[in-house]
Formats: sequence, structure tokens, C-alpha cells
Amino acid sequence: MFSRVTRWWWVRHAPVTVNQGRVYGGDDLDCDTDDGEAFRGLAAILPAESVLITSSLKRTQQTAEAIRLAGLALAEPIVEEDFREQSFGEWQGLRFEDFLAMRAADRHAHWLAAAQERAPGGESFEDLRARVTRGIERHGADHAGRDIVAVAHGGVIKAAIGHALGCDSETALVFAVANCSITVLEHAELENGGAIWRVAQINRPPHQHR
Repeated sequence: MFSRVTRWWWVRHAPVTVNQGRVYGGDDLDCDTDDGEAFRGLAAILPAESVLITSSLKRTQQTAEAIRLAGLALAEPIVEEDFREQSFGEWQGLRFEDFLAMRAADRHAHWLAAAQERAPGGESFEDLRARVTRGIERHGADHAGRDIVAVAHGGVIKAAIGHALGCDSETALVFAVANCSITVLEHAELENGGAIWRVAQINRPPHQHR
């Protein structure tokens, strides 16, 4: 039925704890890689000898290195600018409590703003989704038939899920994506032409590797 399957293993980076309760979005902050059990779980689940892609933000690269140190053989990462987290512009650096008070009338249940709203000096989720889609299509063509481990961000993975499902961006924001979780999306080429996306897993905890 399928002539070739490209399997995307999306991993959200480890938790950011140095933001002091502030919105950070596209800021380039360190992450906390002290949870050895989580990284051993990721190393046990993720496929060896896969293509490795990270964003250009160091928290994804630190997460990938922690997975490598936990025992998984990984290639040198391809750094993809299109897989950066959404820039929240002037909202970055605000304390969450101040941001939520400022946004009391426009509070969103699943994100900082509605999918179409562009942060002042930043991006909308739909802007993010457009560039994530561009990156998926480019790397999917370059590495067709391979396993791709993509260490990225919550917003990026929501956008990838939305792309695979073909759903609207507000629906894509509904999905939960925890730190160090795994989301597996498969692009399957059909023997008679065309292709489909299959959703294999969403938000799998790394501790569920046994």
C-alpha cells in the first residue's frame, strides 16, 4: 500500500527554568537537563541512525545532546531556523501574571493568543505554522524514507500536528505537548501515487519506554 514512509519523531525540549516566571517564546534560554530518567527514556524510544534536526535555539540543542549522552547514537544536528519557537515580540520578558492581567479580556485557553493574532513586534501562530510547514516539506523531500528526530518547541510541534491533520490553526493549538514528550507523525507515499499523513503518537511521556 505504501511505497515509502518518512517518520518524524518530534521531541519537545527539556523544561526552561531560568525564565523567572516570564514569557520567553523566541528568547534563547538554557533548559534543565537534570532529569536523567527522561533522557534515558528518550534514548530507549527514539531510533538510532536517524536524521537529527534541532531549531537554532540552544535549548533544543542541549536537549539533543542530553539524549546522546543518555546512550542514543545521533548524527550531527541539522540546525533549522524555521523550527524556532514563535516570537512573542514585546510580550517576551513580561511576567506571566502581568501578561495574563493585561490580557484578561482576550485570554486564550491553550496559548498566549488566538492563532491569527500577531504579537506586537512578533509573530502569530499562523506565521509560525507557515514556516514550520515550509521546513517540514523541505526536509521531508531531502530525507524521504528516513526516520527524522526533530527536537523543537511546543508551538512548533502543535504546528506540525496541524499540518499533518490538515486542521485549522485554532484546532492545532488544542493539543498538549509536554517537555521531553514524543510526537510521531508519518508521511506515507502511496504505491499508486499521492501521499497521506498518519498520526502515530502525540505527547508520549519519555518514561513510558518499557
